[in-house]
Amino acid sequence: MAPPLQLRTMYVQTIMRQALAQALQAVCPNPAPELVALERPKVAAHGDYACTAAMALARQLKQPPQVLAQRLREALLANPELQPWVDDVTIAGPGFLNLTLTHAARQHVVREVLQQGQAFGQQPATAQRVVVEFVSANPTGPLHVGHGRQAALGDAMCNLLQSQGWQVWREFYYNDAGGQIQQLALSVQARLRGLAPGQPDWPEGAYNGEYIADIAQAFLAKQTVQADDRSERASGDVNDMEGIRRFAVAYLRHEQDLDLRAFGVAFDRYYLESSLYADGLVEQTVSKLQQTGHTYEADGALWLRSTDFGDDKDRVMRKSDGSYTYFVPDVAYHLTKWRRGFTQAINIQGSDHHGTVARVRAGLQAAGEGVAAGYPSYVLHTMVRVMRGGEEVKISKRAGSYVTLRDLIGWTSADAVRFFLLSRKPDTEYVFDIDLALAQNNDNPVFYVQYAHARIQSVLAQWGKLHQGQREALPHVSLAPLTTAPAQALMRALEVYPDVLAAAARDLAPHDITFYLRDLAAAYHRYYDAERVLVEDAAVRDARVALIAAVAQVLANALALLGVHAPQTM
Repeated sequence: MAPPLQLRTMYVQTIMRQALAQALQAVCPNPAPELVALERPKVAAHGDYACTAAMALARQLKQPPQVLAQRLREALLANPELQPWVDDVTIAGPGFLNLTLTHAARQHVVREVLQQGQAFGQQPATAQRVVVEFVSANPTGPLHVGHGRQAALGDAMCNLLQSQGWQVWREFYYNDAGGQIQQLALSVQARLRGLAPGQPDWPEGAYNGEYIADIAQAFLAKQTVQADDRSERASGDVNDMEGIRRFAVAYLRHEQDLDLRAFGVAFDRYYLESSLYADGLVEQTVSKLQQTGHTYEADGALWLRSTDFGDDKDRVMRKSDGSYTYFVPDVAYHLTKWRRGFTQAINIQGSDHHGTVARVRAGLQAAGEGVAAGYPSYVLHTMVRVMRGGEEVKISKRAGSYVTLRDLIGWTSADAVRFFLLSRKPDTEYVFDIDLALAQNNDNPVFYVQYAHARIQSVLAQWGKLHQGQREALPHVSLAPLTTAPAQALMRALEVYPDVLAAAARDLAPHDITFYLRDLAAAYHRYYDAERVLVEDAAVRDARVALIAAVAQVLANALALLGVHAPQTM
């Protein structure tokens, strides 16, 4: 009898692991848990699963691995619970065990997908908590494509972790004070006084984008802007620098909210750097580090002895003028994450933050609160180049110096932007080809995957109309006709999905989901070209319909993790 579906385990694999555990127990009392492991051979001819336990035990038991492999093979083949699911167990090389599944075992995944639906591949909720910080753009301008890459990465990573049972908290951290914000206020004030970039009195280092003029116009009109974390009404007074500053921040936070909403990204909390100072957390953190004995004074400055924790040199915390260096509030902020009960934390940032990793971790360990050495985890990404018509697009009329996320969405679509920005490892240089994102052909990966889903929906609609088929009945149809090589290949592609999810979540690698989606879509397109689905034979027809319905479900599940739609028609 199959286990309850809410366990989210794949039944056949569970039976195989249980049988392997029993076989190992017969060979070696109390075997290590890691020996009960099944791998997927890269070459299909080597079987569906492989086991290396015999080689791992050879030295411990002082027996040849081939002898141990033979004993394990005999125990597995004699297990009555395994016999309906495993066709053969062979020994290869120095002692590999290769297991080949029966047709019924491969077909079982179709039933599991159709019964579990959106939950297929997911794991039950656990008590594990993680805070994921991403985007974290200071409100000094529109979100650029680098922020878009962070938004796609962060949102997909949160979805992945949630699918594997984690309790996920999404956080956006930004500086609403400091030199950049003061420069923003000066830029808006210059526009309010009728100045424009390039004129003699235009402030040095001011922001030049057209959005500054938009802020000035809204301020003069005494508008009220509402962002997710603040609301501000403009005074209209050109000399009200504090009012200009507050309004400009709120205005740009509102603009960022619009960008993120168009991208389908939401946060649980916006955390202000200024609150760390207002709440005294920066001063408390500095005092804490002094109390633990990991600071010293030299050259009029206060230093953190970060070399005690693996940094390449000690770091200045408080400069001779009394101001703090930028990594000190970062340490204070991450201490709040730890104190809020997030024993796991992930930061998604640009590769230019690489130098802060060691010093922030050192500060956290030096605080003496038991923070782990690798806390937080960092996912660093490179920037994105945008190409159109074979030429690089470098500026936006609105931003003045870079391509914005809103530009990219407007030129293509939110689906294309998400899928493309997730289709490479974060630390890999990426070129976003606008022309490719608009192409409706197999070279466009998001079109290729979405078309596979829409193509299946078209067949399912025909089946339902012509044969009075009810999708509710599909999980119960006989799958026995699914024995052909194309069908077997497609079922293998379905079977790996839960493992792909688990590995992608473990490795913080949402790009692996885009790779899987392209592979599954390719497997479906090959199947569609090889076998007609709506044949006259009702048993064959319904089994094939069940198979492609399962493919559509997994395509939709994986696309949803990326925040990409699974269209019914195209």
